[in-house]
Amino acid sequence: MKLQVKELTHAYDGGQPLYENVNLKFDSGKLYTIVGESGSGKTTLLSFLAGLDVPQKGGVYLEDINIRKIGLTNYRKRDVAIVFQQFNLLNYMSALDNILTALSITKSKHRGDRQYVLDMLNKVGINELDARKNVQLLSGGQQQRVAIVRAMLVDAPIVIADEPTGNLDSENSMGIVKMFQGLAHESGKTVIIITHDVNVAEQGDIKIQLKDHQFSTYES
Repeated sequence: MKLQVKELTHAYDGGQPLYENVNLKFDSGKLYTIVGESGSGKTTLLSFLAGLDVPQKGGVYLEDINIRKIGLTNYRKRDVAIVFQQFNLLNYMSALDNILTALSITKSKHRGDRQYVLDMLNKVGINELDARKNVQLLSGGQQQRVAIVRAMLVDAPIVIADEPTGNLDSENSMGIVKMFQGLAHESGKTVIIITHDVNVAEQGDIKIQLKDHQFSTYES
């Protein structure tokens, strides 16, 4: 599934453009990493790609259809899964129920399959006892892994992650990156990771560097 940014231009409060006439293409089956310093506009780009906001000019297109025509709510529900930096877990639920709820809302083929969810959580180091705890009792790193598994298990063809390894040590970070690589290469999804971690960025099939309001693309 092809996701594109066409002629994107955006500025804050009428000032110098954050981006100007940006064109990017994201294909299925590949892992993309977008790297840049804090304040460079990475998270703003994520908000456009995820349908959380709209640019002042240009737009984001899915299979050559502007996502505004698809409907941003429909796009977020059906086409894209997001791993937020702040996790956005339902804090009155367990890890297990957070994921089962997301699968039900998105009508995933795995909806209702508690054992499948438990098995996937176990793969990222969250055992059944922890999976059944209220998420507020889990560490930040555990909550992050719950959020990542939630995004992985819904059927959306596009997965976008904002600093998904920010609360993890280097060993666990690389483990999570390998899971994202598997999502792209084995499941055929379009996977986009926003990061400031150069080591994580280097693991992408295609690295997009944002610097001085310009995008540079490098293939591995």
